[in-house]
Amino acid sequence: MNAYAYGIVISIAIYVVIGSYAGRKVRHLEDYFVAGRQAPTLVVVGTLVASLLSTNAFLGEVGMAYAGYGTLILTLVAINVAGYVGGALFFGRHLRRSRALTVAEFFGRRFASRRVQAVAGITVIVGLGAYLVAVTQGAALIITQVSPLPYGVALFIVWIGYTGFTMYSGSRGVIITDTVMFLLFTIVSFIALAFVVLGAGGWFATIEALAVLPSKPGIIAWHGATGPGAQWETHADGLLWAVILGIAWAVVIAVSPWQASRYLMARNEHTVIRAACGAGGALLLLYPVLMLCGAAINLGNPDIEPAETAILWAARHLMPTAAGVLLIAGIMAAALSSATTFLSLVGFSASNDIVQRDTLDDRTRLRISRLSMLGIGLAALALAAALPPRIVWITYFAATVFASSWGPVACMSVWSRRITAEGAFWGMLVGLVGNVVPKALVLAGLIDLPVWADPIIIGAVLGTLTIVLVSRRGTVTEAERRYRSRLHEIPEEELDAGELNRTLLWPNLLIAGGVVLAVLMIVLYALPHDAAVRPGRRELMNGEMLLSLGCGSVLMVSGFVARFTIHRLRDRGFEQEAGYQAPR
Repeated sequence: MNAYAYGIVISIAIYVVIGSYAGRKVRHLEDYFVAGRQAPTLVVVGTLVASLLSTNAFLGEVGMAYAGYGTLILTLVAINVAGYVGGALFFGRHLRRSRALTVAEFFGRRFASRRVQAVAGITVIVGLGAYLVAVTQGAALIITQVSPLPYGVALFIVWIGYTGFTMYSGSRGVIITDTVMFLLFTIVSFIALAFVVLGAGGWFATIEALAVLPSKPGIIAWHGATGPGAQWETHADGLLWAVILGIAWAVVIAVSPWQASRYLMARNEHTVIRAACGAGGALLLLYPVLMLCGAAINLGNPDIEPAETAILWAARHLMPTAAGVLLIAGIMAAALSSATTFLSLVGFSASNDIVQRDTLDDRTRLRISRLSMLGIGLAALALAAALPPRIVWITYFAATVFASSWGPVACMSVWSRRITAEGAFWGMLVGLVGNVVPKALVLAGLIDLPVWADPIIIGAVLGTLTIVLVSRRGTVTEAERRYRSRLHEIPEEELDAGELNRTLLWPNLLIAGGVVLAVLMIVLYALPHDAAVRPGRRELMNGEMLLSLGCGSVLMVSGFVARFTIHRLRDRGFEQEAGYQAPR
């Protein structure tokens, strides 16, 4: 055991203690499933970001940045953060009004159909089960890199670490530890970048060296390292991949169970909007740091194999021991936060959505949920041991299942008067199969699809067409119509003028953050990159400049959309106080 291994052990012990303390307050199903619906803004922000960022980000995507694709990942993220504000405003607020215990249960209630709830639950188990396997493998890989422990032992340590307190404390423990982990890995990301950049001679020296790096040309150019032998041969292919995945992940962030379910825990709808603004801003301010850090590691060692271990190498070789220990503990925190979220949600779906449990009392249902979680966890451990680690691609495969399967149904469940229960059931199922089958064939090497025919698109198109065609042959019931109508009824307490004014601060901060991000990226990235690549000749409107402006613009546009919605709510509140009633 060394300092890095001790750091991991101590951090895991701290999370177990926190989770155990939170578990003592679990008294009924709402405590266990949705943290009593009392989570404040910071906690919801923490769990939104922490459950999204895992080993996929800190190992997989930082490894891709090290290999030369960081700017494409940044493009992807710049698009997908729009899913936070869009998802909260157009799905999350309405989801919270349902008072469901899980997102799959919301679908079941919305369409008055156990079949719809069950197929949504199966999707959770398939998608998040695969995601849980990838996260477990990533966390085990961290341990093997910093200690002499074999991979199998590391897997078991990771598994027992996150399974124990997740089973006991449920969502209450998960969201508290998520928030602690979020604060930790955010802080250590900036610390890591500082040491990596200082080791390379300072900020502008780092940008200049990377801009003309001979071993990986284009490593921080807007298009990444494209060309023969690269992941994408042309700039257009790389950009199209980033745009498609960005849109898909925006849908994932908006409606996926491990993101949208956090809104079920929020104290009120104001917390939903505030947390969405905070999470979107935090994510897009953090990712440029991670991507540049991954690329800059090349200046210390351009030959790290596999690339996914680049950040771990940097922690041990480019940073003081204390800072390196914090960084590795932060990466482990990111892994454990996602693992606890996925395990809890898969366990909740297995016990609440697949089989009807309404006739059982709360204590029995809690016991069944915990046992389901244990069974799912054991299956994930077995799969993690049997399958070779492919963190990035397993994650992208598992997460984007929800874009194809849930995306169309989630949107139409709130905004369409014509979607029927049969349309939702078959649309969700066809969307799932339409994504999983071609993706499995691609991974098996049996077929090769062009970038524009990504399985995400195939599944989403097939699912949407299925919903439209099947719904045309059916009839929306009166129960479905009434339930959807209730989703659009704004609770009176949400129209309080004081609360709305306080909520307005969050989109304002998001807009300001967008301006600051764009300026910083132009000054610290686009201009020095242009000066290094084109000495004596400037192109003010190049790809790097557009990337910088685009990242800031996403936050600004999201903020303006949130402001518009809040102003409409405030106007409605004023009308209500004045006794005005809209004509029917």
